[in-house]
Amino acid sequence: MCEGHAMTMSRTPAAASDGAAVRAFLTRLHFYVGLFVGPFLLVAAITGTLYVLTPQIENILYRDQLVAQTEGPARPLSEQITAARVSIGEGPRLFAVRPAKNETQTTRVMFTEPGLGESETRTVFIDPATAAVQGELITYGTSGILPFRIALDYLHRNLLLGDIGRHYSELAASWLWVSILGGVLLWYWQRGVKRPALAKVSTHQRSRRLHTVIGLWTAIGFLFLSATGLTWSRWAGGNIDVFRNTVGWITPAITTALNPAAEAPVLGEHAAHGMGAPVETAAAVAESDMVARFDAVVASSRAAGIDSPMIEIRPPRTVDQAFRVSEYDRSWPTQVDTIAVDPNTFAVTSRADFATFPIVAKLIRWGIDAHMGVLFGVANQVLMALLGISLTAMIIYGYRMWWTRRPAPGGSVRTLIRSFSYMSPVAKLISLVVAVAFSVVLPVMGVSLLVFLLIDFFRAALGEMMAAEQRNMPPGMR
Repeated sequence: MCEGHAMTMSRTPAAASDGAAVRAFLTRLHFYVGLFVGPFLLVAAITGTLYVLTPQIENILYRDQLVAQTEGPARPLSEQITAARVSIGEGPRLFAVRPAKNETQTTRVMFTEPGLGESETRTVFIDPATAAVQGELITYGTSGILPFRIALDYLHRNLLLGDIGRHYSELAASWLWVSILGGVLLWYWQRGVKRPALAKVSTHQRSRRLHTVIGLWTAIGFLFLSATGLTWSRWAGGNIDVFRNTVGWITPAITTALNPAAEAPVLGEHAAHGMGAPVETAAAVAESDMVARFDAVVASSRAAGIDSPMIEIRPPRTVDQAFRVSEYDRSWPTQVDTIAVDPNTFAVTSRADFATFPIVAKLIRWGIDAHMGVLFGVANQVLMALLGISLTAMIIYGYRMWWTRRPAPGGSVRTLIRSFSYMSPVAKLISLVVAVAFSVVLPVMGVSLLVFLLIDFFRAALGEMMAAEQRNMPPGMR
């Protein structure tokens, strides 16, 4: 028994040392993420908050285009589409039609043409009761947002820099969950440390307390933002789609090919983002022939169970394709059923009903919609805005903590590499395996981690040079 007690006592200092080394390493990593990724997280938080708070503002800005000037029974869709075509001219290609949701709203007739961005359309707004044109705007994506919120969406997604700018939002989403989980761990390890009363604390301690409280109360929400943000990202999102396809967690999709073997369904959430026309392998269909069939297609869709007032009809491009009719109401309860309708017989040839989606596909759909602030209406907007404001405040308090305790020139340098060197071989091996694994799955995280290490290396080298210079100075000049 005494021998066992002695063995236990001999192991205790080593175990404590290993734990302290791991805590020091995670503390330094948490600091680096906050210092270097914080600005990107701050921009994402502010722009995301602006985006979720502005649907009502956009409705006011574009009231002339969105609200029908005349109340009454709607004219046939074919007549409304013809009016839109006359207004826009012969150049643009008819892409889709969104009939008015009710008598107070306008119909959207959407066209594509060269020069528009991905998922953008030129949309003509038609008064459904008179088929009069009420304006034309660029619209974007399934949500159908208008120029004001398109700018906010691009700012949030890519800083208005196109595909290159998408790396900023992926960087923020890749590190947010690491920062949050690391912060929770650091709080857990230090929870027993007694702090002075609020009246006696310094600016640094007050900032730290607020930073910690915000992080703990909103940790789950931040993890949600990180996970859903990654599904939309360029590199990590692509890897997530590959994984889902591999394990069978795919989102069901219809085929618009009248010969089903000629077209494979598109898999993954990213498939719905592009709005370009499919590759035309058969003779093109005349627009006038398809326009005349829109009303019959809508009637067939209603009979087939497409009952949401928010539907979009895409005409076929070639003679061997069907109409695509989709619900796009992503509020609760979600209505996003999609069917294909034969333009000749008006029979349903393919369908994908949300009720039959795998649970993972449903969760991803709901997660993305909640991230955008549309799943639960105004309550969802308020919740996302609060998360954005909380993240903004937490980052500001984090920088305030750093500023009040920033190291003096020539002071001691604590680096990530040095903290790593103090860890046990087992802890080092686990850290390396985890870092490599996540760098493969989240490539932007991997590249940024290398940047962290380079900065860390040069910072350590610079610190040693400054310390050596101070040691070599005469005593009176130090």
